[in-house]
Amino acid sequence: MSALGTLLLRRGDLDGAEPFLRQAVQHGDRAAANNLALLLHQRGYADEAAGWWRIAAVAGSAPAAHALGRHFRERGDEPGAEYWLRQAAESGHTLGAYALADLLDHRRDVGAERWFRAAAEHGHREASYRLARICAGRGEDHEAEQWYRQAAARRHRRAALRLGTLLEERGETKEAGHWYLTAARDGEARAACALAFLLRDAGDIDQAATWWRRAAQAGDGNAANALGALHAQEGETQTAERWYRTAMEAGDVNGAYNLGLLCAGQGRTPQAEQWYRKAAYAGHREAANAVAVLLLQRGDAAGAEPWFSKAAEAGSIDAAFNLGILYAGRGDADIARRWYERAAAAGHSEAALQVAIALQQEGDVHGAERHLRCAAGGGSPEAAFRLGALLDRRDREDGEAVCDEAEEWYERAAHQGHRRAQVRLGMCAAKRGDVVDAAHWYRLAAEAGSRNGAFNLGLLLAREGSEPEAALWWTRAADAGHGRAALRMALLSARRGDLPSAQSWCARAISCGPAEVAERAARLTAAVSHELTA
Repeated sequence: MSALGTLLLRRGDLDGAEPFLRQAVQHGDRAAANNLALLLHQRGYADEAAGWWRIAAVAGSAPAAHALGRHFRERGDEPGAEYWLRQAAESGHTLGAYALADLLDHRRDVGAERWFRAAAEHGHREASYRLARICAGRGEDHEAEQWYRQAAARRHRRAALRLGTLLEERGETKEAGHWYLTAARDGEARAACALAFLLRDAGDIDQAATWWRRAAQAGDGNAANALGALHAQEGETQTAERWYRTAMEAGDVNGAYNLGLLCAGQGRTPQAEQWYRKAAYAGHREAANAVAVLLLQRGDAAGAEPWFSKAAEAGSIDAAFNLGILYAGRGDADIARRWYERAAAAGHSEAALQVAIALQQEGDVHGAERHLRCAAGGGSPEAAFRLGALLDRRDREDGEAVCDEAEEWYERAAHQGHRRAQVRLGMCAAKRGDVVDAAHWYRLAAEAGSRNGAFNLGLLLAREGSEPEAALWWTRAADAGHGRAALRMALLSARRGDLPSAQSWCARAISCGPAEVAERAARLTAAVSHELTA
């Protein structure tokens, strides 16, 4: 009877199955009681079903205990649910173990892990995923990876996504891409987005766009933002705006911020401010910083300060740096220093430079060097130059030649267009006797407007016998206020017999200084005047 009733139940013939199952339970068949309860539950008779599940569960049926536990949980009776689910779990019922773990986890009971593990060890994919999350939360990445793999192998798409993320963080992008693709094909939008970023990094922009589009259409705001940025880079601003709006509609606050950036790039400042404010009110820290910058540009420092503070307190290192600038402009050096230090500690290179300058002024050379290294390593050319100068000065004080490291920092700054670094690098090359390299760096600096570069290039050319070209560079330097260059032109004019020009250049040298140059120029003026009156 029981077997026939079960067969009909599996075929969906509830009317045909019920009489056979009822006859079977009259003969004490607990499996029939469980199946009868299932049939009644499908028909909507939950209370009667629970009665038969109880009979089967009391008789030792683990599936019935599991079903009864779930029934009690659906009714809100958690103690009753826990009792029957525990009966099922302790009998080795995999679904019972998972359901018990889920109930305990909902109550934040640490006992949940034991039952997730029990279910996972019997192949329950959701239990494997939940156990992996617990392990990952404790920093046990190796064990987490094992459970993610087990769940992902059973087509658990969130496990595949997490496994891909873990592998990508380790630099194993090929396998990460495999799991992202697996999850994306199963409908996981975040995996499709992550896969697109991998493809973009590999240079496959077309495929990246395809997966971003798929993810965005599935409601992933991050993917919509990425598509917007892609179209913005290609100058397709209307399409970019559409995707940014899609991101915003998906609940991604970056969409509003990116719309602000897009409008700002088009010179539509009022619209940019509206979008920045919308994002800032939603908690976007960089948008708050952007609102503050716009207010500051309008001269509203008082209005900018609370926005900078809001952004900085939320973790924006740019806002912390900007607060430093704001307070420094007011003369509040101590408060400015605190904000600079906060931004520097978070990796802001220009803030680290400001802290280094303050430490140098206080005589803390070691602290200054540490911050200069951070700033220079972060790409600040001024910090690279100052670090080179600090190391250079230390070597000269110790009576040593310029160290290779100082020259390396000068070179890094020089390649970034730092004119003073270019001049220093030229000086280092000149000391080595490398005239070609020295001329190269002096010329770069001079052409960029460095009067010291122009003066030094003139000296180099004069030594090489190119006095006419040297005079051109000295003239440029003198016109920019370089006293020594003016004195050189005065001497050159005197040698040529052009005494009025010599006198004019002397006057400029005296005006420009420094003192020793002015003194020499005054003596030359006297001599020239004597010649003119003789």
